[in-house]
Amino acid sequence: MLTEFAVILLFFIVGFLFVAVGLLAAAIIRPNKPNPIKLSTYECGEEPIGSPWIKFNVRFYVVALVFLLFDVEIVFLLPWAVIIDTFKTFSLGWFVFFEMLIFVIILVFGYAYVWAKGDLDWERPTPVVPKLEYLVYKKK
Repeated sequence: MLTEFAVILLFFIVGFLFVAVGLLAAAIIRPNKPNPIKLSTYECGEEPIGSPWIKFNVRFYVVALVFLLFDVEIVFLLPWAVIIDTFKTFSLGWFVFFEMLIFVIILVFGYAYVWAKGDLDWERPTPVVPKLEYLVYKKK
């Protein structure tokens, strides 16, 4: 009889073999006919123009981080909602409820702060292009 750890190891080995056999079968069966169109970079149906090493606006990173922050925090609400009834048996129901209420209020204040700061706006700021007369020093 296998121990519990051996069963887990066997599960990982079978999973690894399943993936390896699938990749090997796909490599053997698929046709290999490369051409310039297939080898070109695919950018959502558009032809890539320019260097890929361009600077992205910081707002994209800020919105992504804010999304991750609030998304992860909201994930904590589901397990809490599932087991809140078990806290009632230990007479901790109201304590746990108000603890989560404070957590949600802090989240709402954080969301309001990010919204008021303008980090959730997608409007592009108008670029300021300096004119030549500002760049050249003139004697008066």
